[in-house]
Amino acid sequence: MTTSTEVLATLASLEDEKIRAVNARHGDDHAVNLTKLRAVAKDLKKNDELAGELWATGDTAARLVAILIMRPKAWSEAQLDEMLRDSRLPKVHGWLVSYFVKKSPHAEALRQSWMDDPDPVVASAGWALTSERVNKKPEGLDLSGLLDTIEAEMAEAPERLQWAMNETLSYIGIENPDLRKPAIDIGERLGVLRDYPTSPGCTSPFAPTWITEMVSRNAAK
Repeated sequence: MTTSTEVLATLASLEDEKIRAVNARHGDDHAVNLTKLRAVAKDLKKNDELAGELWATGDTAARLVAILIMRPKAWSEAQLDEMLRDSRLPKVHGWLVSYFVKKSPHAEALRQSWMDDPDPVVASAGWALTSERVNKKPEGLDLSGLLDTIEAEMAEAPERLQWAMNETLSYIGIENPDLRKPAIDIGERLGVLRDYPTSPGCTSPFAPTWITEMVSRNAAK
């Protein structure tokens, strides 16, 4: 059986300082190509005990591998809450929420508890889960209430929380024709991400642009 020490050694052998420099610009500190990192995780297969050991190292690359080999049903709500609060770097935080918490049976309970957390990084995870629900399982959500909160708080929110709120705003507009105009109007009034640099061929994250583009694409299908 592969040990955490062996995994750490493998990851260390894959480090590339050019990748570390690129990641540093985005607030991350690991130096392993993600395709190679995923290959390491694939070879390990699902292993919750090893995942726990890798997570405990605090090493970013090891934690990313841990997320990929954990089984969602094997981890408690309290464990996931603790892990999320310990996930300060963007890549670990994003992968934990997107690849793991969203698949957990505790996702809804955590969404509700994180939404209003005073820590904006934790709150951003709650909003990311809310965005997922708006997009896939909106039943029971107070969408108008979410729009009110977004209008009141998004402009002054810290960056990671602001991005998650903006995503929720966009999905409300994309998925709900009756709320599309209010969502676009809020985006226009707040102007959040209006001038965000966007690569050619990519859709701007500015909510009015994103909503309009996605509605157009969906109509063309």
